Amino acid sequence: MKKLLLILLTLPFLTLAQYGEKNEKSQFKTIEINSEMPNMDQKLKSINGYSYSLESISEKNGLIVIFTSNTCPFVIKWEDRYTMVEELAKKNNLGLAYINSNYKKRDGDDSFKKMKEHAKKYNYRAPYLLDTESTVANSFGAKTTPHVFMFNKEFQLIYKGAIDDNYNDINKVKKFYLKDAIEQLSNGEKIKVNETEPVGCSIKRFKP
Repeated sequence: MKKLLLILLTLPFLTLAQYGEKNEKSQFKTIEINSEMPNMDQKLKSINGYSYSLESISEKNGLIVIFTSNTCPFVIKWEDRYTMVEELAKKNNLGLAYINSNYKKRDGDDSFKKMKEHAKKYNYRAPYLLDTESTVANSFGAKTTPHVFMFNKEFQLIYKGAIDDNYNDINKVKKFYLKDAIEQLSNGEKIKVNETEPVGCSIKRFKP
């Protein structure tokens, strides 16, 4: 009985060790609010076979960028919110791009083939882009999957961080950070909470 209890107590720590810290301390500094979008003209290959720059995906009111992956438990927990973000982006004239920068898992869970399968399974309705050597993630200073960045029509960063305050259960969310920021932008209001701590798996990035 004692052995079983010990195993159950250590499982969360094993999972965290496998996927990385919830809040990664990266050598790449995250861009500041009001910064211009970096690497906006760099073309990235999408799962549909075409290549897009972030600038080309941007819409009338700006662009939302979500660094994501295929198997991170935090991404999976938040995946139901992705659909909501897609609908909000469309309604409020914002472009949306998902970016996979997991260079070190490119031969496994985050291969281009697996990206296609994952997007089909979860019915992604926005471009899912391959950041081959993590250059975009590094230029943004993205820390985790997921990590959200929202830019206005002038390509200035106006929100960065988490989607909301509860990755476990959408019904227990108290603060919809990204949703609020989208609606405030659309209404011409100042973003009240423009920065939150990203929570997720560390990006398995290429480090030059």
